[in-house]
Formats: sequence, structure tokens, C-alpha cells
Amino acid sequence: MRTIKSKHQLTRQQKTIRKRKQITSAIFSIVVAVAVLIIKKNIITSVAAFFITFVSLHFLSKFRKSMKISDRRKKIEEVFPDFLQLVASNLRAGMTVDKAMLLSSRPEFAPLDREILQTGKEISTGKPIAIALRSMATRIGSENVTKTLLIILSGIRAGGNLAVLLEDTSRIMRQRGVVEKKAASQVLMYVIFIFLAVSVFAPGLFSLSGVLVGTMTDMMGGVSPDSVPSNLPVSFSSISISVEFVYYFSLIFIISMNIMASLILGLVGKGSEKEGLRTLPVMLLISLGIFFTMSKILKVVMAGFT
Repeated sequence: MRTIKSKHQLTRQQKTIRKRKQITSAIFSIVVAVAVLIIKKNIITSVAAFFITFVSLHFLSKFRKSMKISDRRKKIEEVFPDFLQLVASNLRAGMTVDKAMLLSSRPEFAPLDREILQTGKEISTGKPIAIALRSMATRIGSENVTKTLLIILSGIRAGGNLAVLLEDTSRIMRQRGVVEKKAASQVLMYVIFIFLAVSVFAPGLFSLSGVLVGTMTDMMGGVSPDSVPSNLPVSFSSISISVEFVYYFSLIFIISMNIMASLILGLVGKGSEKEGLRTLPVMLLISLGIFFTMSKILKVVMAGFT
């Protein structure tokens, strides 16, 4: 009864926190909408700003929650081999499985220590080991930990020496972690190249193209096609691309390119696309900063030439 009650209380707390976040997002969106209405004096733009802000805050909250879960999963995967080694040592000392797990809980294993205590208590209260370990794997949500626990369950069913199995599994998990770190170091050059190409070189080229279009438009705006000699190898006609089009096209393309590049960096460097979204704000800040700075510098330089 106490367990069921605490679960209901936790659910109510989560609902309360969720409602507070939604109310805060709505209030902030209303403030943004009112500010846009005062500046632009357009109701449609203000309503659009409200919905865009509210949806953006909602996705930002989901992303932060997902990143917290991912960080928790990574910490558990890092300390899980040490936990298995400690359980194996306790089993060699003659302890039962539940006692070996309970005594293997250490504060330095956080947040795995809570899962260890809960699983050990479930086993000691009569819950089958297979069900308790599967519940632990479900709560952690890690593919590596789930596969490791399934291997341990298979060894328990086969009746082998569990201590030896845990030691071998711990050693294999450590070796796999070393291989993953080596692979991440080998692709570092690709990560640096993608980052520089998207965040530095591309914005510089876009700023140069925008300034060139603006300069050519100013220079050729007062030239009549009839006044140009017909024997020239080039022909002059009206410019159909505006400077505003090039400017907004460059901004949209830079933002889209940074989003795609961040996903690629996460997949190449960390093995997960979501991990790359952590670098997206930095990449956008650098890209847009270079774009605006280079545009102003090139305008000054081209104005001196013309």
C-alpha cells in the first residue's frame, strides 16, 4: 500500500510540475506577443509570435528532459563495470545475490546506487531475480546495460559460476568503452572539419555573396542597357535578385545547415544525433556572428572601392 501511495504522489508531483512549466511558458509567450504587438502593431504577427514562442519553449523543455535522461544513462554505463566487479567479489566471499547487490551500492556509483538498492530490496522481499533485473534494466533504459543483464540471467539459468560471469562481463564492458573512446578520437578530424566548414567558412562566403549582389545592384542600377556598346562580350540586363532575398536566403540556409551539421556531429562523435544538438547554440552564435561581422566589414571595404 505504501508503494502504491508513493507512486501516486510522485505522479501528482510530476503533473503539478508540468502544469507550472506550461503556465510559465504561456505567460512568457504572452509577454513576447505583447512586445511584438507594441513594436510591429500587427495582431497577426503578435499571435504568430505567441504560438512560435510557446511551441519553442515546449520543445526546449522536452529536449532538456531528454538530455538529462541521456546524461543519467551515460553515468550508469560508465560505473556499471565497477558495480559488476564489486558484486562478483561479494559473491566470491560467500554472500547471496541480493546481499551482494545491496552491499555493492556506493555513493560514487550515483545514480546507479538507487537502482541497486531498489533491486536488492525487491530480491530480498521474495521477487524473482529475473523479474527484478529486468525491471532494473527497464528503469535504466540503456541498451548496453539491458544486454549485460540478459547475459547474467542466461548464466543464472544455466547454473554456471555467477562470479566468474560477472567478472568476464565487467572486463568486456571496459574493453568496449576503451574501443569507443579510440573511435571517437579517430573521427576528431572529421568533426573539426565539419565544424569549421559550417560555422566559419560558409557564413563568410554567404556574407561575401550578399555584399557582391548589393554592390552590383548599386553599380548597375543607373546603367541603361541601350547605352552599353553591343560589341562587348557581356550583356547587361535588369537584376531580378534583390539584396533582401539574398540576405534572408543566407540566414535560413545558415541556420538549416547548422542544425543538420550538429546532428551529423552528434552521430559521428557520440553515436547519437541528439547529442549533437548540445553544440547547436554555439555553432549558431559563431556562424551568425561571422556572417553579420563580415557583412559589415565587406560593405565598408566595397564602399571604399566604389
